[in-house]
Amino acid sequence: MKCLLISSESAQVLFYWTDQEFEASLKHRFENLVEQHRETSPAFEDSINTLFAPLLISCITLNEKISDTYTSVVSENNYLFIVHQFGECTYVAVNGDGSESEDDLRRKIFVLKKIIDVCFGLVTLDTNILKKKLRPQDTEQRCKVWKMLQNLLMTYSHLREEDQSFLVEAVERLIHPQLCEQCIELLDRHVVQQINSSMERANEEVVHSFILVHTKLLAFFSSRNASSLRPSDLLALILIAQDMYPSDHNLESPIVKDLDNTAITEEVYAPTLSSGAGGGESLEGSSYMSQFTHSMVQVAEDSLQAFELFPSGSSTPKRVFLDANLKDNYCPMMPHNMYCMSLWPGISLVLLTKVPSSHVAVTLYQLLDAFSVLEAKLSDGQELGSTSRIYPNIPDLRQRMDKFIKAVGVPKRQLQSAWVEFKNKAFSKPDSVKSQELLQACRNVKSQLCLLYQQYFLLKPAGDSQHLSVNLQTKTLKIVQEKLMDWKDFLLVKSKRNTTMISYLREFPGLIHFIYVDRTVGQMVAPSLNISEKSTELGKGPLASFIKSKVWSLVGLGRRYLQKGYTTLTFRDGDYYCCYFLWFENETGYKLPVIELPVLSDDSAPIGTLTGDYYRKLLRYYGKNHSLEVIKCFELLTIHLGVIPTEFVIQQCSDLVRKLWEPSRIPLL
Repeated sequence: MKCLLISSESAQVLFYWTDQEFEASLKHRFENLVEQHRETSPAFEDSINTLFAPLLISCITLNEKISDTYTSVVSENNYLFIVHQFGECTYVAVNGDGSESEDDLRRKIFVLKKIIDVCFGLVTLDTNILKKKLRPQDTEQRCKVWKMLQNLLMTYSHLREEDQSFLVEAVERLIHPQLCEQCIELLDRHVVQQINSSMERANEEVVHSFILVHTKLLAFFSSRNASSLRPSDLLALILIAQDMYPSDHNLESPIVKDLDNTAITEEVYAPTLSSGAGGGESLEGSSYMSQFTHSMVQVAEDSLQAFELFPSGSSTPKRVFLDANLKDNYCPMMPHNMYCMSLWPGISLVLLTKVPSSHVAVTLYQLLDAFSVLEAKLSDGQELGSTSRIYPNIPDLRQRMDKFIKAVGVPKRQLQSAWVEFKNKAFSKPDSVKSQELLQACRNVKSQLCLLYQQYFLLKPAGDSQHLSVNLQTKTLKIVQEKLMDWKDFLLVKSKRNTTMISYLREFPGLIHFIYVDRTVGQMVAPSLNISEKSTELGKGPLASFIKSKVWSLVGLGRRYLQKGYTTLTFRDGDYYCCYFLWFENETGYKLPVIELPVLSDDSAPIGTLTGDYYRKLLRYYGKNHSLEVIKCFELLTIHLGVIPTEFVIQQCSDLVRKLWEPSRIPLL
């Protein structure tokens, strides 16, 4: 019984998603009303509008009257409603079966907002344009947009319930130093360099390339001049890739031994590629991946599986908007083309290219940022700044805007008209122009800039003009397939048994499970949890599911206490002892002193990476008093048997961190 929708300030539904139970319940409810009044059955979208209209109108009225509204509502039939406002759009998440908490629903809202930002870019700054993108007038186009967002939401919900990396919102690396090193060179020499030197690339430049095995990152390579890729954006790209080529374990059939008949500590034979070593990394936070271990790669021979190939997808890339921090400029939603190619079922190659007109996006963002600040100041009744100390400086903005309008190579009559109107009002006598008129003129310019951004990067489909040729994509795909052919089955097994608990039991008796996260680079290490398998390290039957539920519960509880400012949590839960720690270190691994963390309100953005990049802000907050040091942030969650004395549990946690901190043999990306 789940639902999520977005509505406008006039209570019009801009987007909705429901599960089958909610849809069936709503249809049944309106069918009964139709029978009573002998009317025709309404369309499902109209039913959604009718159902939520009272709540939405109430929220809008409260916002207009007292500039505040609901954050959560519980109905008489115990339906939980979470409400959050982004600009003029109201997001409502609903759960009627008790399977989701307030934090779960609020997290889903913020993840949907992240998905919309990645899909639509800077036009999200203008509500009128965003409404048209979310709810196109053309019914067929509207169905396509809604289906895309609905599929991404369902994929995210599935991954969050099944995948530890999406549970803690951090990327999991596939741990195999030799293969990782060789794949980096493969991406460098045979993918990035070959494409960027080809005449068939249509002026596109590959800036990032990576290989995924299900949701796990095998290798990542960035070109020399590429911006770093934020962990939140990389997770969003993995989500999109999984949505395009979902993992379907039902297609698998055993081709080696069953796990029951294989020794857990047996080392799997791994063939070699025909390439050497090398590569360079551009993941955010640090250029070194020194926190991820294990010194010996031992993998349980889970059932190797054979698949039928997915049908080949379209060669047309998907337009995505990602954070780009270049040498001299910054743009939070830089347009990229995303090419996702299925090497084999479960293994994908992803290419991110910089589009030829990307420099226009940087200038548009700078101008939009300046006019957004102006709009906020004018709304508060402040005067425009004419000195260089006040941002934005009006004379400087005037010069930049005039220069941009002259340089832009598309029809710009409306933008020029809006800019002339603003200049006439901004530089006239103070008494002759009302502040509201100037505010409206500022908003008109901002809206025209968003329309120009849309015209450049959204109106023309990514494959309608210039993109990598089909021949070049096919050639690249074949090269990577040839190089990885001998590794294919091994990788599918390895993705299920990336890190095994058995390798830690000798040193840490009583340890059942752990999750270690480096929040600086957004990566995690955790023993695999494959409860769908016939036999796992956690045993058979309900025990594995029980341990999994404990892990998911511990992550949620740790976040709730972190939201209240606590960085350490230890408690006994029945037969188990659970711990959560968050701490800061400098580059040498020296643990830095604990500080008082800010306490977040209940309706603030949920703690995570996809939901507002909490840890990035936390690192910035802690770094205020450590400006001369590189600050790193880590998390550790552990579950021990309850019979282990508390002092031994704490000592084991400390020893485990030291073991995990040791430089691994995973090479630089």
